[in-house]
Amino acid sequence: MSEQMPTSFTQIDPKELKSKLNGTGKPLVVDVREAHEVAICKIDGSVHIPLGELPQRYQELDPEQDMVIHCKMGGRSAQACVFLKQQGFERVANLNGGIVAWREQIDPSLNLY
Repeated sequence: MSEQMPTSFTQIDPKELKSKLNGTGKPLVVDVREAHEVAICKIDGSVHIPLGELPQRYQELDPEQDMVIHCKMGGRSAQACVFLKQQGFERVANLNGGIVAWREQIDPSLNLY
């Protein structure tokens, strides 16, 4: 009998993330986009670990820390959240709409691609 792997994770919207980043106990923002995408725009203070490198690099992350994972629109970061949950990370959330939604709702100065 195989154990059921956790696949559900929390969604967070850009305004809620901005509020958390302005408060105490700030979450770690993990960007799973490719390097050429990060060069175009990024959320200040985010850590860059491309989705393809996550299986080799997830140990760099603290499973006790609150994390918000993001990509361009939310698909790759959802995959990253599922993977991290399977590794025992309980405190991960997906940025709903990714950096596109962040730009629309929080920081219109970011370049769009």
